[in-house]
Amino acid sequence: MGGGSAVVRVLRDRTAGRCLAGVVVSGFGTSALWLTAGIWAKSLTGSNSLAALTVFAMWAPVLAGPALGALADRMDRKVLLVRGNLVTACLLVPLVLVDSGRTVWLLFAVLVLHGASGVVLDAAESALVAGTVPASLLADFNGLRMTANESMKLVAPLAGAGLYVRFGGPAVALLAAAGCALAALVFARLPVRGTPRTPARDSAPAPELPTPPPPAGTWRDELAAGLRRIRASAVLRPLVTAGAATMFLAGVNGAVTFAYVDEVLGRAPAYAGVLYAVQGAGSVAVGLLAGPLLRRLPERLFAAGGIAVFALGVGARTVSPDAVALGASAAIGFGLPCVLIAAMTAVQRETPDAVLGRTAATAGSLMTAPNAVALALGAGLVAVADVRVLTAAAGAAGVLASIVLAAGARRRGGAPVKCGGPSPQP
Repeated sequence: MGGGSAVVRVLRDRTAGRCLAGVVVSGFGTSALWLTAGIWAKSLTGSNSLAALTVFAMWAPVLAGPALGALADRMDRKVLLVRGNLVTACLLVPLVLVDSGRTVWLLFAVLVLHGASGVVLDAAESALVAGTVPASLLADFNGLRMTANESMKLVAPLAGAGLYVRFGGPAVALLAAAGCALAALVFARLPVRGTPRTPARDSAPAPELPTPPPPAGTWRDELAAGLRRIRASAVLRPLVTAGAATMFLAGVNGAVTFAYVDEVLGRAPAYAGVLYAVQGAGSVAVGLLAGPLLRRLPERLFAAGGIAVFALGVGARTVSPDAVALGASAAIGFGLPCVLIAAMTAVQRETPDAVLGRTAATAGSLMTAPNAVALALGAGLVAVADVRVLTAAAGAAGVLASIVLAAGARRRGGAPVKCGGPSPQP
């Protein structure tokens, strides 16, 4: 079944279609603000460091994912999505007061709160989708969600930059606020109550862990519930581990991008924008194909194949022809999301409702935190090591990770679990 059919399948489901619409409208404003915040901070202060810190400010709350995700297990998820987006919209409005270096602190405060809100809302949306969307559509939805996010990253930053040049930072902040308010309206019309459920399965299930009762005990115990679930699951643990390893390598790759453009390709820094656009196009493509592929391949093999494609793309950055550079960027964009889509789909399918919000947030934190660590490490390494050595090493490590993940699927034995579709015949 092709990507077009996957789109139709998701859009025909009222809950999945409206969740996807909410992601698009809120993601447009967020992506516009993401780029513009750095430009804004730079223009007000003249500091490159403060400009770079704007990205960290929005990303930092991911480290508190288990705690923030627990909110999605304590509240009605539909209500949380509506109220959370409205609160976020209100938080963005004070940015109209940021007009000098003395008020730039307000920009950073709002960005941190915006990032924290994003972690909570992502966990709530993941849990709500898992409880209301048919299991056979989960992979399609997650793939299309990736496509929507990557599409916004291609379009929204350009729109935000243009809006900033014409009207200034406050206009971009109001655009982001309007996106959140519109998302709240979309989520308010979801045809669900957000009540807990036991997920229905469309495929042969893997051996299940006992379903835990609703969280009880100390707050620390509740926060650790998601991590315990991942560690104890033979399905989730290898996928999340592979996702973390891949995102670490992606961080190294991202850190050396400008050095690669300069030292290997001999191009101006602006050429990195072309490579990022091609990479984004690859991610859009795999998002459309993820659902159909996951109905034909076991999750681990789908993830392992994606890691291998990503690794080959990174390794190809040891050579200089432009055609290879563009092909490598497309391969990186196509391969990198595979393990993330597979892991989050497995989390939705395998996790009991009582701990689904914090498990989704914990998995997200475990897979994205290594990216930040590697960005910092790579920035140091590129100053002392040849970029070709770094890309070759990262590519080789990625190939090894894909082999280990694929071999683990074979060692499990029996019929592999697939996302949707008929059960494998003996």
